[in-house]
Amino acid sequence: MIIGVPKEIKNNENRVALTPAGAFELVKDGNKVFVQKTAGIGSGFSDAEYKKAGAKILPTIEAVYKKAEMIMKVKEPIKQEYKLVKEDQLLFTYFHFASHKPLTTAMVKSKAVCLAYETVELEDRSLPLLVPMSEVAGRMSIQEGAKYLEKPLKGRGILLGGIPGVPPAKVLVLGGGVVGMQAAKMAAGLGASVTIMDINLNRLRHLADIMPANVNTMYSNEYNIRRLIKNHDLIVGAVLIPGAKAPNLITKDMLKEMRPGTVLVDVAVDQGGCFETTKPTTHKDPIYIIDEVVHYSVANMPGAVPYTSTIGLTNATLPYARKLASLGWKEACKRDEGLKLGLNVIHGDIVYKGVSDAFNMKYHDVENYL
Repeated sequence: MIIGVPKEIKNNENRVALTPAGAFELVKDGNKVFVQKTAGIGSGFSDAEYKKAGAKILPTIEAVYKKAEMIMKVKEPIKQEYKLVKEDQLLFTYFHFASHKPLTTAMVKSKAVCLAYETVELEDRSLPLLVPMSEVAGRMSIQEGAKYLEKPLKGRGILLGGIPGVPPAKVLVLGGGVVGMQAAKMAAGLGASVTIMDINLNRLRHLADIMPANVNTMYSNEYNIRRLIKNHDLIVGAVLIPGAKAPNLITKDMLKEMRPGTVLVDVAVDQGGCFETTKPTTHKDPIYIIDEVVHYSVANMPGAVPYTSTIGLTNATLPYARKLASLGWKEACKRDEGLKLGLNVIHGDIVYKGVSDAFNMKYHDVENYL
C-alpha cells in the first residue's frame, strides 16, 4: 500500500503520525511510505531519519495526499485540507466527528473512508488508540492547571502541593477513566488533595484500591458536583463517551458558585467538552475567563509535548496500520471487530451511531460495506 504522512497544520500541532521507526516497519512489510518534508521536525525527527528508514520525502502536503492510498495523521483534517481528500482514500487519524459538523459534512462529501483512532476498541471495550494521548493529556491537565492557578495568570494564587503549615490545593477530577486516573495520579504526586468522581462503582472501587491516601473517590451526580465545586481550586473534565458528544457536567450557572480564580481544564474539549462554557482554545491563546473562573480548553494538549506524544502514538497505531496496509481496510475490519468500530464514514455514508445521533444524520450499517 502507498502510505502518506502529511505535516500537521493545526495551530501549534507539533506531533507527526509516524516515527522513523514506524516508517521502517511499514517499508519492511513492502509498503511505500511518503512523508511530507519537515513533517517530523516538531517531534524531533529529521527528514534524513525518515529517508534512512526507507521513506521518501515529498515537498508539499498536496503531493502527499495525491500520492497516498492511506493517509496517517494525528489530528482531523482542517478546512484547507478538505479539498485534498480523495474519493476512496483511507484516512486513519483522530476525527472526533461528533463535536464538529463541518468536518463531518466535508468527509461525507469527500466519499473517503474515515477510520477514527478514538473509536477503535479492544474486547474489554477499552480504547487502545486513545489511551496514550489520554495518558499524556491527563498528566498535562495537572501541569497546566497548576500553572494557571498562579496569580499572575489569573488563578487563585495557590501552590498545588502546599507547604508545611499551609494546606495544599484541592483538585476535583470528573471521570475515572484513563485521563482521570492519570490526572489524579499526577495531582496526588504533587501533594494536592484530590477527589475523583465517576458513575461506575466498580471503577471507583478499583481507583480506591490503587490510589494513594490523598485521593478520595466519590459517586458522580449533580448534587455532589455542586457541593464540591465551591471549595475546589482545580477542576478537570475527563469524561468520554466513545464517538459521542461529552455531557455537560458543569453548567454556566455553576460558575457563580466557584471561588474567583478557580481553574477549569477540559480534556474532553475534542468531544464537545464537559463544561457548558467550554470552547476550543490553542496553545498560543490557551485560556479565557468567564465569571472570574479560568478556562483552559486546548484541543490538542499532547501537541505541546510532541516527542513523548509521537512515540506513544506510533507505539499504539502501528500494529493497526500494518494490518490495514497488508490486508486493505475491508479485510482488516472483517477480521478485527475492534478495528471495524473505528469506521465512522464510508463513501459518503455515516456508519457510526454516535456521529449520526450527534447531528441527526442518517445512519448506515457498517456491515453493508464489508
